[in-house]
Amino acid sequence: MWRNARDAVDITHPAGSAAVGVGETCSMAARGFPYTDLKDFLAALERAGELRRVSVPVDPTLEISEVVTRTVRADGPALLFERPTRGEMPVAINLFGTEKRMAMALGVESLDEIGARIGNMLKPELPVGLSGMMDGLGKIKQLTSMPPKKVKTAPCQQVVYRGEDVDLNRLPGLQVWPGDGGIFHNFGLTHTKHPETGKRNLGLYRLQQHSHNTLGMHWQIHKNSTAHHAVAERLGQRLPVAIAIGCDPAVAYAASAPLPADIDEYLFAGFLAGERVEMVDCLTVPLQVPAHAQIVLEGYLEPGERLPEGPFGDHTGFYTPVEPFPVLHIECMTMQRDPVYHSIVTSQPPQEDHGLGKATERIFAPLLRFLIPDIVDYDLPAAGVFHNCAIVSIRKRYPKHAQKVMNAIWGAHMMSLTKLIVVVDEDCDVHDYNEVAFRAFGNVDYSRDILVTEGPVDHLDHASYQQFWGGKLGVDATRKLPTEGYTRGWPEEMRMSPEVASLVDKRWKEYGI
Repeated sequence: MWRNARDAVDITHPAGSAAVGVGETCSMAARGFPYTDLKDFLAALERAGELRRVSVPVDPTLEISEVVTRTVRADGPALLFERPTRGEMPVAINLFGTEKRMAMALGVESLDEIGARIGNMLKPELPVGLSGMMDGLGKIKQLTSMPPKKVKTAPCQQVVYRGEDVDLNRLPGLQVWPGDGGIFHNFGLTHTKHPETGKRNLGLYRLQQHSHNTLGMHWQIHKNSTAHHAVAERLGQRLPVAIAIGCDPAVAYAASAPLPADIDEYLFAGFLAGERVEMVDCLTVPLQVPAHAQIVLEGYLEPGERLPEGPFGDHTGFYTPVEPFPVLHIECMTMQRDPVYHSIVTSQPPQEDHGLGKATERIFAPLLRFLIPDIVDYDLPAAGVFHNCAIVSIRKRYPKHAQKVMNAIWGAHMMSLTKLIVVVDEDCDVHDYNEVAFRAFGNVDYSRDILVTEGPVDHLDHASYQQFWGGKLGVDATRKLPTEGYTRGWPEEMRMSPEVASLVDKRWKEYGI
């Protein structure tokens, strides 16, 4: 266990340097990005005043969760619990709890910058002239920097435990809520391969600790790893699995991103970082993992084996029930010397996953607009846990345009899980919930302007009467057209004249208000 966490993480200021102020967070991130590993990111957070150390003993059973939840709801910093009362290493948590830290994690001033890069790559124009050709070559260079590269040795394999020496109790896994079914590892990046095609998948799933060497794999019905396991069981084969804990932030985010099945997560992580991700062969399973992960667990799923998993207090704010899920038998456990354990707390919003959800919203906005060009902007409210509600603005051009967009969203990859879609006109700021509510409450005839349908919902949805599918609602809060049957003449919205507004701006101090 760390006796001197500062030395172990190397979170120190260079000789002669001063601590960086919070206001300089993103510019500092841009200079220090990409991060070599989790420890490098923690160092950047501390330099920027975005990390606090907790040096007293704290219990990973419930106590850490309560501390983190209070910190998140006060817009507080990332935390490093240096002396958890279980396990042999510190716990890093709340790393992505604000949009500022999420931007810092990905080396940008604003998350929209990454979306703009994606949007630029999606532009279909043919290059014109020398400048156009150079721009096209620049895009190709971005693509060629993406594929991961294999290395022969890696920090994640500095310490190796095999067979009877494997002990998950070395890790300070959390029990987050009183009704949880035990200890869970909440930020384990899970690697599988399709047994027939060899296609890799990286996913982020909760992992319940059943024993010192077994884990419950809670991968949901819509996830790619579930499909890999189904094929392995059909073939009567074991499925190799590797779990990486404590990865650099680009890889950690890529694992959570809702990528199409044919997009490799490490290709995407390389795009985010601007350089190739280093990967190393596992020691006991035919998979590769990030070379700079803090901890790696290697093992197999036996075909047909299930154990009860849960209950678990999830990001929905409710406990998910006990269900049978596959069991991972861990045969090898590797780690860096002096590793840092990374986890996350799940609860009713607001919680740390706000930063991850907002990153997905902004990064994938251009892709959604590419698929559905009618969309001007969109917002996924944190209170809707990022998949229950979408607010969408459009440039309305024809009758029932809003309904067309609703149906398109319900057919767009993981957006298909959205339960409520509110469509507003382009002059409505979708991120201003008061303005959206004003439109949705006042611009809607609820006998005519709603669309009710059914479709898939999230595995964790507790409100649907049937698991995995349920009702969906689309609300058309746009201005109605005569061709939609609205014949009264849509009223003009009140606006103060620019001249008067300018006059009041100039005289404001005179009023003495």
